[in-house]
Amino acid sequence: MGKLDGKVALITGGGTGIGRATALLLAEHGANVAVNYSRSKDDAEQTVADVEATGRKAIAVQANISADASCRTMVDTVVSDLGRLDILVNNAGTTRMVPLDDLEGLTEDDWDAIIGVNVKGTFFCCRAAIPKMKEVGGGQIVNTASIAGTTGQGSSIAYSTSKAGIICMTQSLAVSQAP
Repeated sequence: MGKLDGKVALITGGGTGIGRATALLLAEHGANVAVNYSRSKDDAEQTVADVEATGRKAIAVQANISADASCRTMVDTVVSDLGRLDILVNNAGTTRMVPLDDLEGLTEDDWDAIIGVNVKGTFFCCRAAIPKMKEVGGGQIVNTASIAGTTGQGSSIAYSTSKAGIICMTQSLAVSQAP
């Protein structure tokens, strides 16, 4: 029996890398898992199969987390299919490789894409999940950031800025939503 038996976790960007490892770890501890993906359907379905091999329920849910309506639909699907939502791991992220000194190389489209997924997406997922968590007596949210958010170094200025935004947002959500 795991300490997360009966709990349901949603991991954004859950098909690969850190998201996949998180999905499998939560399943090993008893959680049923929803694996969000944007484009990596095959990877998400493989993660689902691997979670199911642990004896847990799992679903793959496609969503563009940079769009509020898509996040709300994703959370509703998780609750409909798995019965509840207790844990949200905001792991999905994007970047563009642009040297920090190449100010002209960082386009407006780059900024929009990076901030859209990394910052807006994290917020939209939290906002959609929190009411569902409150319905079951509370929950936990883990927002994946990066050392780039505290050092200003990373794949681009927009990426570092987005990760700093996630750190500050997490603090603000803790102040406004924690018991």
